[in-house]
Order: sequence, then structure tokens, then C-alpha cells
Amino acid sequence: MAPGESTERGTDRDNTAERGTDRDDTAVRDAAGTPAPSRRALLGWGGAGLALGAAAAGGAAVALRGDGGGGDATGTAADSGAAVPFHGRHQAGIATPVQDRLHFAAFDVTTGDRAELVQLLKDWTRAAERMTAGHAVGDGAYGGLPEAPPDDTGEALGLKPSRLTLTVGFGPGLFTKDGEDRFGLARHRPAALPDLPRFPGDNLDPARGGGDLCVQACADDPQVAVHAIRNLARIGFGKVAVRWSQLGFGKTSSTTPGAQTPRNLFGFKDGTSNIAVTETDALDRYVWATAKDGSGSGSGTGGGEWMADGSYLVARRISMRIESWDRTSLQEQEDIFGRDKGEGAAVGKAHEHDKPNLKAMLPTAHVRLAHPDSHHGVRMLRRGYSFTDGTDGLGRLDAGLFFLAYQRDIRDAFIPVQRSLARSDALNEYIQHVGSAVFAIPPGVRDKDDWWGRTLLS
Repeated sequence: MAPGESTERGTDRDNTAERGTDRDDTAVRDAAGTPAPSRRALLGWGGAGLALGAAAAGGAAVALRGDGGGGDATGTAADSGAAVPFHGRHQAGIATPVQDRLHFAAFDVTTGDRAELVQLLKDWTRAAERMTAGHAVGDGAYGGLPEAPPDDTGEALGLKPSRLTLTVGFGPGLFTKDGEDRFGLARHRPAALPDLPRFPGDNLDPARGGGDLCVQACADDPQVAVHAIRNLARIGFGKVAVRWSQLGFGKTSSTTPGAQTPRNLFGFKDGTSNIAVTETDALDRYVWATAKDGSGSGSGTGGGEWMADGSYLVARRISMRIESWDRTSLQEQEDIFGRDKGEGAAVGKAHEHDKPNLKAMLPTAHVRLAHPDSHHGVRMLRRGYSFTDGTDGLGRLDAGLFFLAYQRDIRDAFIPVQRSLARSDALNEYIQHVGSAVFAIPPGVRDKDDWWGRTLLS
């Protein structure tokens, strides 16, 4: 279940203001000073018919305020209601201290008009600027024209930003779909964004994978994350349709130095060797794409300049056989992972972060097979979350890990690691990959005149 520039936006009021209807001209601008889309401009957006579940409630821990662009931790926020800067070289939500909740959505693009796609991404960018700063979309949820739907759905009124980040990605279908180059982008598909091979043990549900676009919403308040996806889906009505979505809780990886490593639903610490937000050299080497990347064999030869400062995301929905695991002896559980369950120390070690002796573990141990030392040092930045989605119809929990991993090139990172795990990992008796998607994550929105995808579509 393996893995900068920014501008501090607005005043203290912008960063802590509660959502609500803004009445004057100044207030309807986002935290960077950009006019928000007006109600009259958005009347045609309509409703998206998106079914949204309620995420589990829970208290949020004291958070680090992350650099939305570069992702470095810059200090301790007063509380978890703080805003994460939206603008920067890199999109926020990658090398940002991991929030407690997730709502991830993949979309199919239903329009074939390139101009409409461009306008959608511009509208999404303006809305994201406002929501991540804690403001309502457009003219707000009430007080406008009674004959028209409100610009904002309203369920986040009175809530703080809760470190909301919104991260957008482009799937293979945006470049070519059913053999058609719908938007003239086929030649720009990066080689670093391949179609994943089928791995042994995969049982992939097409309804839980793929997508032309994705939006990753992370926040410390589940309602804030759900509100963000709901509004973007509403704005995109007629241009995009939700293909699938996933709610997540209980982050399973940390990117914050010194923070306790989270535990997965099997009760083990997960992601001990994850890349931290302060490891700028590792981020540059393993996570951020450069203008020189994107060449070589693969499904495309694009990438290059338009992906500079971006990254590549692999999303996998991994089902966990909770009931079988809970009947497994402690010793076998620890042998399967290669760590003890209490401290998280590797076999033969006393502390979690002691350098592991991989050869002391069983050849089938998960840590041994997934560790960077088994893959020429290659690392991924992981931002996974646990999920529970009721039952599977047979009286068992439908639960598991929603695995999210960012990397500079999927061919060099996720694919070789997953091949190794799929072939030999003892943990495979208790897990199964049931959903899969890959996305190119473009660079960040640098200023109020920029927008998601400009480097590709302008």
C-alpha cells in the first residue's frame, strides 16, 4: 500500500474570514484581488446532480500552515481553520502538510469545445481562489436574485477555510479518448503519464477508475472539502460530469517532520519513509517535473515546458479484507509488514525511524518490497487516506486505503514498485486493488491572471 514561490494572499481578515455573502465590490473579490464570477455570468451553470455522502466527523489537530506553492511548513497556525495560500509555482495539496479529510472526484469532459474547456478551468480557478480563502463562490448562497439559483451551495457558511487545498489533474482521456484528439492535445501527452499495465491480483472496476479531469480536495473539516467538490461540479454542469468520487479520513501518510506517523486500518504505521515537506532536494528529484522531462518511450512525447513544476499522480482504491486480517495472529501480522505493531520499528530495530535491515525481514515482507532501497532509491510522495463505504453486501466492511502518490515519472516510480508488490507481497492475501487512475498535475497558479492548465491550453 505503498506512496517555491508562493505569495501570502490577502490580509489577516482574508485568511480567517468566515464564509458568507459579500455585499460590496471589494468583498466579492478573491483574496488575490481577482473579481469573482458574477451571479448573472453563472446563471447557466445549473446543478450537477452530484450525490455527496457525509464524511465522518471528528476533531482536527493543531495544523501547520503550509506554503501553497512550495509546500514548506512555515510555522504553527493558531488553529486548523487557517487558509493555505492558493498561488505558487506548484499546486497546493501536494507538498502541503497533509490535512485530516479528503474528497476526491474524477470527471469526464462532456463538451468537445476547446474554448468551453478553457473557460471551465478559468471558472474553476476563480472559484477555488475564493473557497480556499474561506469565501463563498460568486455572490454567495443568499441575498441575490430570488428567481435564480444561488452562486454558492451554502453548506460551508460560517465555516473557516480549514486548510482547504484544491489540486487539479489531467487524465489520459483529455489528450486522446476513443482514438479521438478532441482538443488538439494528443501530441502534448507526457511520456511520464503512461497507461498503467495490469498488475497480478488487480480486480479493477471501470466505474471506480479513469477520468479526464480530477480534483483533490483536502481539508481539516470534511464539510469544507465536500462543499468545494460540490461547487466545482455545479459550475461544470454541461461541460463535465462526475465519473466517480471518494471520501477519505484518517490520513495514512504524513509529510510533516516530527509528526506521528499515521496508522492504516490494519493498525500499522504507514509511510515512515515518506518525503517530508522540508526535503526540498528530494521533492525536486522525485516529485516535481522539469522542462526537460517528458521525452522517451511511452504513450506520448509531450510534457516538457507545460508540465514544469507539476507532478504525476497515481490514485488507487485498495480494498482491505478487514475481517480476515482481524483473525490473523499478531506475529504473522508483524511478519507480513516487516515492522512491529506498537512502535513501528523494522525487524530487529528499536525505533520506527531506525534504518531498516531489509535482509532481516521475510522476502515477502511489505516493507522490504516497497522500501526505496529495493528500488534504487526512488521515492514517491504519498497522501493516502482510509475509507469506509458501508458493507460489501456479504456482511463485511467495504473499507480500505485510497492510495495517492505523487512522482516525477510514473514509469520510474509507481510501476516498478507495484510490480514488485503485486508479485511477492504477503499482504496481497488481505488486500485487492479495485480502482485505478493516473493524472498529470500541472504547475501552480502563479497569480490572479493565471489559471489551471494555462501552460497546456493557452
